[in-house]
This record gives sequence, C-alpha cells and structure tokens, in this order.
Amino acid sequence: MGGGRGGGTHRRTSGPPRPPPDQAGLPAAAGGCFVSGGSAGNLSALVVAHDAARRRRDLPAGARLQVVVSDETHSSVTNTLNIIGAEKIVVPTVDHRFTGDALRAALQADQDPSSIIAVVGTAGSTNAGIIDDLAGIAEVARAHDLWFHVDGAYGGAGLFAPSVRDRFAGIECVDSFVVDPHKWLFAPFDCAALIYRDPRLARSVHTQNGPYLDLVQADDSSAEWNPPDYAYQLTRSACGLPLWFSLAVLGIDAYSAAIESGIALAKAAAELIRTEYTYLEVIREPELSCLVYRRRGWTPQDYRSWSKRLLADQLGFVIPTSWEGEVVSRLAFLYPGTTIEMVREILDSMLEAPA
Repeated sequence: MGGGRGGGTHRRTSGPPRPPPDQAGLPAAAGGCFVSGGSAGNLSALVVAHDAARRRRDLPAGARLQVVVSDETHSSVTNTLNIIGAEKIVVPTVDHRFTGDALRAALQADQDPSSIIAVVGTAGSTNAGIIDDLAGIAEVARAHDLWFHVDGAYGGAGLFAPSVRDRFAGIECVDSFVVDPHKWLFAPFDCAALIYRDPRLARSVHTQNGPYLDLVQADDSSAEWNPPDYAYQLTRSACGLPLWFSLAVLGIDAYSAAIESGIALAKAAAELIRTEYTYLEVIREPELSCLVYRRRGWTPQDYRSWSKRLLADQLGFVIPTSWEGEVVSRLAFLYPGTTIEMVREILDSMLEAPA
C-alpha cells in the first residue's frame, strides 16, 4: 500500500480488493486499488481505456481518439481527456440524465465513429444525485466496442441501499468505475476506490519499471496484488485501511442503514419544504441524498450572504450551487446523525433575506 520513488518498497496484500458480489455485480476477478480521489480514479481508468483501445484496434501513435461524455459529466473527466489527448463528444442529457438512446444518436451522427473508444456515465451526479441510464449506455457501448467507465464518486455508495439499488442497473457491465469512500462511505479524506472488470488490462498499462522497483516485483505477477500497478500513483498512503477497518468492525448492514438514512432524510426535507415553507420551492425530487431547492425572490448575493452567516453561526455548511443558470441552494445529507429538526432550523433561517 505504500511505496514510491527514492527506493521505497511496496507492501502487498495477498489478493485483490473485491467488492461484495451482491453490490456492483462484477465478476469475481474484478479488482483495483485505492487512489486519492475521483479525479485520480477517472484519470487512471481512462488512461487504461485509451491505451487498451489503441492496442486492440492497432492504432498508430497520434491517432485521433474520442470519448463520449454528457453535458453533466464531472469536470475532472474533461481534465483527464485534455491530459491524455483525447477529444470529447458532449451529448445533451434528457432532464439532466445521460441515456442510451442519446449515446446511440451521437454515435450515428459522428463523422469519424471509428475514433470513438469510450463512454463515461455518472452514477449519482455531485450536484443533484442523478443516476444516468447505465443499462442503456452499457448496451450501446457493448454493441460498438466502447470502454464503459462510470464515475460514481459520490453516488456509487448508493449501491449499498436496497431502496435505490435498481436505479444502478447496468453497473455490472462497466469496464471500470470509481467511488469515493471519503464522500458517502464515511471514510477519512483521501480515499477513492477504483475498480476494473479486468485488472490485467490496467496492470499492463500502469506497471512501472526501474532498478529500484524490479527487485520487489513478483516473479509471477498474477500471484501478488501490487496497488501501484493499477493507477498512475506510485507513492501512496494506506488510504483504504480506515474503510476496511470500519467495514470489518461495523459490517455492511450498518453502512446500508446509514446510507438509507441520508436518502430518507432528503425525501423528508423535500416533503417538509412542500408542506410548510411557502417561500421555498423544491426544484427536483431527490434521487439519492441531495436536495436542490430555491428561495423565492433571492438574488445570488442573498444566497452567498446567507451561506456565510449560516457557517459563522455554526448552524450549517450549505454552499449555493447553480441549476440551469440560476443560483439556488442545495442540501447534501451524508452524516446519518443529521435530523429533520436540524434541517428545519436551516430552512427557518431563510425566512428573511440576509443583510
């Protein structure tokens, strides 16, 4: 788990970290490593998609490569494509959701379809918790031989919640996905899990060689699990250890209950606004644990001033966001100890426009 430049060694586990088979539904051979966050996970996965496509299609160096994303895709994916030199095809979403039909239409409309190598879906957008049509995207990706990557940095934790598990249908078809335990799996900062359907592809891309590394590489690479072989990071902390320890002590059922509490609280808060707060308006029904709403009559400066006052008073940390070009408010429920009474106190504070 640790290692890096300057002569450091690699501490290895006896086998790959594998998700429970009833969560994502990936094959038993699936696995990956922990990285610092969703940005590092997206970069590492799409580097593998890039290189694997070049080898599989026998493309020359410098060949044009394209990746399909939606207009809701996280900014880290755009940054990744800039780094690896791939162009992006931006597909408009339908009600903020990327669908298989939209992907199919984009592929049919493109003038150079042979250059398209991958598609990126989202399992729980950071802003509103929207889950893309993963099953539909997976079907089209499979038909067109595209690498299917899913960014579940925030929302992927919803796989542990039976009440919304059906919304993740298609996640079992991914080639790679990332989820950040430091978001909704209650782990400390600097912890993201990167999973590959076929880790061998990642190892063929990310394994680094050097005089100070070769001596600690296993003779049979299939017998050892070396985390730096599956992402671009060589030096790394043991960022997965707190999550492992917590899961071992508390069990999956405790995680499931905690995640379900966030989902239930978001729904309860939406209902509270509808029934008791005439000066507030729910913008979109929550899918996971994010609730986007507006304060009627407020300006962007009103939201910013209110947010600063809320934090200064130690009442809450609620940062304004944007929705379809409008500055609005957003509640993200992660901590299972949050109560509806706390939510009511925050909503009450929005009655008067801040000075």
